[in-house]
Amino acid sequence: MELSGDAKILRIYIGEADRHEHCPLYEAIVREARRQGLAGATVVKGLMGFGKKSRIHTAKILRLSEDLPVIVEIVDTPEKIEAFLPLIDSMVDNGMVTLENLDVLLYRHSGGT
Repeated sequence: MELSGDAKILRIYIGEADRHEHCPLYEAIVREARRQGLAGATVVKGLMGFGKKSRIHTAKILRLSEDLPVIVEIVDTPEKIEAFLPLIDSMVDNGMVTLENLDVLLYRHSGGT
């Protein structure tokens, strides 16, 4: 797949404990992005954060949280990201979704798996 120049990055801010059909929500999103043929997705787990209700979620030993912040990032062409948005809307009950323009400078795969 070729991807260069104008693209969009979709960021989905959710909690580690969020679920979709008995599966972690972040996993369901990544699997669906792959099924839809999007260029790539990455899940980033946060060490600390808070959201709309201002409840602190942290990975500190003395304050164990079972719902750490998670960000799912998906990059692709504007058209493919826009087509994916209705699915995200149906999957995300709690969280925040952002969309930004970006320039892809390099997208390569040198072989292997």
